Amino acid sequence: MHAAPRRTAVTVLLCAAFALGATACGPSSDDAKPAGPFGDLSGSQIVDKAFAATKGAKALTVDIDQRAAAEPIKAYLSLDSRGRCAGTLTTGATDTVELIKPDDKNVYMRFDEGSLREQVKDEDPETQKAVIKQLKGRWVKGSVSDPDNKDMLELCDPKQLLGGFEQGASGIEKGAETTVGGQKALALTEPGKGGESSTVYVATEGTPYVLRIVTKGGEDPGTITFSKYGKPAEAKAPAAKDVVETE
Repeated sequence: MHAAPRRTAVTVLLCAAFALGATACGPSSDDAKPAGPFGDLSGSQIVDKAFAATKGAKALTVDIDQRAAAEPIKAYLSLDSRGRCAGTLTTGATDTVELIKPDDKNVYMRFDEGSLREQVKDEDPETQKAVIKQLKGRWVKGSVSDPDNKDMLELCDPKQLLGGFEQGASGIEKGAETTVGGQKALALTEPGKGGESSTVYVATEGTPYVLRIVTKGGEDPGTITFSKYGKPAEAKAPAAKDVVETE
């Protein structure tokens, strides 16, 4: 039984959520440089600065809500530069996996019953029953280096999570100043094809972190919110009695 569910869905999420820079690679063509919290920086320059700062954050929390009609995905994960990560990933309506990555070697996952049934759906009834009985409510220990865990663990690394962003994206327009989670922010929007658009909200006070990305229209609309910058992830390995090693 593989430890990481529905890797394709996670990959789709990453590609869709960060379309803001993935499809535009040319130099900035912003001619207007209105005054504001970032002075004469263009929209492209501000976004480049924000993504660089976010990739370099020592710790943060990521809240993902991708509302694709085929398979919605939600994730809430705290992660830090020490390689620790903890949170949940829900695919579809109810299938949820809890994840704890306490170091660079091990990852622990606890599947709800819906996820367990999805994992063993091709097995015979007796095997399904035995697996669910063994794993329900318990943590499955796996290796960070296991290819089956790779795509899920990309959500635990800011550099990989934001890896699809291309610097120097053109056509990014400065929008209104607003607030996100009580923090002052500037909205910057890149229009896409077929009515799709992506807006990134950048903190205007302190470090210019990305606070939120909103994708509208297209096949994979959704929101990713970044918060709790600097707060280390609480990712302690579960008690041995609650762990099942499948290797």
